[in-house]
Amino acid sequence: MPLGLFAFLAALALIGAFGVILQSNPVHCVLALALVLMDLGVLFMGLGAVTVGFLQIVVYVGAIMVLFLFIIFLLNIQPDPGDKLHLGWKLFGALAAAAMAAEFEEIFLKTPILGRIHTIPADFGSVASLARSLFTDYLIAFEVTSVLLLAAIVGAIALARRVAPPLALVVPDPSRSTLATPTPAVPTVERKSA
Repeated sequence: MPLGLFAFLAALALIGAFGVILQSNPVHCVLALALVLMDLGVLFMGLGAVTVGFLQIVVYVGAIMVLFLFIIFLLNIQPDPGDKLHLGWKLFGALAAAAMAAEFEEIFLKTPILGRIHTIPADFGSVASLARSLFTDYLIAFEVTSVLLLAAIVGAIALARRVAPPLALVVPDPSRSTLATPTPAVPTVERKSA
């Protein structure tokens, strides 16, 4: 992959990631996250792992992001315009950002440069090697993730289900009921015979 294309895709992923954390509308956040995941899939394909890239796009963008959008639409989450961050939360965010910057500094500056290039196996990134690794080494994590996603779907549907209010037992007023009103008796007039 050319370095210029890699830099463009990396910058696009960073812009999308900032869009995820800075947007106030949850739908826009999910769409920015879908852009990041699609961009990562393209990066995987450009670096030679075509199968992993296609799986990244199909599974994460095509399934999980659609699931997130479906849950957001079901729950009808709206941004709260009156919600302002308190000073404590801003301080906590600044400390977390400083800690992450210190970690990046530690990773980038203290990592030793590799002395020799390692060769990768011939079947690296193929469907067979990915399936072998997924269903042997990571089988439990794969199954736990599928159960967690199923629980999230059931929970979202249970939260979004609208329950009708219970019907109140209404006792009719006998004076207003048409069924209980007796028909008025017609007075009979007796005629005297002569």
